[in-house]
Amino acid sequence: MNTTRLLCCLGYILLAPFIGGLLDGIDRKLSARMQGRTGPSILQPFYDIIKLFHKQIFLVNHSQFFLVGSYLVFVIFSGALMFAGYDLLMSFFALTTAAMFLVLASCSTHSPFSAMASQRELLQMMSYEPMVLLACVGFYLATGSFQVSDIIQSNLSPIVFLPGFFIGFVYILTIKMRKSPFDISTAHHAHQEMVRGVTTEMVGSLYAITQIAEWYENVMLLGIVALFFINGNPISWPLAILGVLFVYFLETLIDNTTARLKWSKVLSSAWLVTLLFGGLNLLVLDLMIKYR
Repeated sequence: MNTTRLLCCLGYILLAPFIGGLLDGIDRKLSARMQGRTGPSILQPFYDIIKLFHKQIFLVNHSQFFLVGSYLVFVIFSGALMFAGYDLLMSFFALTTAAMFLVLASCSTHSPFSAMASQRELLQMMSYEPMVLLACVGFYLATGSFQVSDIIQSNLSPIVFLPGFFIGFVYILTIKMRKSPFDISTAHHAHQEMVRGVTTEMVGSLYAITQIAEWYENVMLLGIVALFFINGNPISWPLAILGVLFVYFLETLIDNTTARLKWSKVLSSAWLVTLLFGGLNLLVLDLMIKYR
C-alpha cells in the first residue's frame, strides 16, 4: 500500500501540470468555439509558459519570489496528500494555506490593483471555505473516514448520499477556478477593472509559477469531483472521469454565458447555496445515520 501511495503521489507531481495545461488548452478552444472563433492550439498554454520562463524577471521586492514559490509548494503538497490517499481535511487545510501565500505575494507589491484584488481574494475564500469544510464532513458521514483511500473503497458512491454537497461543491468550484461570474479577484482574461488582479505585478517566470500552481490546483479540485463518483467497484472509475469532464465543460459554459457579479453577490450567493444544498443534505444525512 505504501508503494501505491508513493506512485500516486509521484504521478500527481509529474503529470498534474501536463493534465492541467491540456485542460486549460481545451477550455480556451471550447470558449473560442462558443464565441464563434477558431481559437488557439490546445497546446498554447504550454507555449505561453515556455515564453514566460524566457522573459526577464522583475521583482518588486525580494519576498515576492519566496511567497509565490511557497504558494506552488503548498498547492503541490495538498494535491499530493489527496492523491496519495491521505486525510482529505488536511489536504484542504494545506490548499487554504497556499491561497494565503498568494494573497501575501499580491499584497507585498503595494500596487493599488493588487491590494484591491487581495481583499477580493480573501472575500472569495470566505465565500467558498464553508462549503469546502461541509464537503469534507459529508464524505466522513457517508463513508466513516476522512482518508481518501477509505472513501474510494466504499460500497456506494458518495454522491448517492451527498447530492446536495455535490451541487454546492460544483457551485464553489466556479469560484475556485476563477470563472465568470465569480472572477472578481483575478481572471483568465485581462478585461476587468483590475487588469490581472492578484497577479498584476507578476511577470516572467514569477507569473509562470502561478499558472503552473493553478494547473496543479485544478487537477486536485477535479479529483475531489471524481471522489463523489468513485467506490470499490472498478466500473465507477470511468463514470467518475465522465463526471469530471461534464463538470469541466459546465464550468466553461458558465464562464462564457454569465457576467461578473459584485463581491457582495458572490458572498451571499455562495453562502445561500451552502446553506440550502449543503446544510439540508447534512441534516438529512444525519437523520439517516441516526435512525438506520
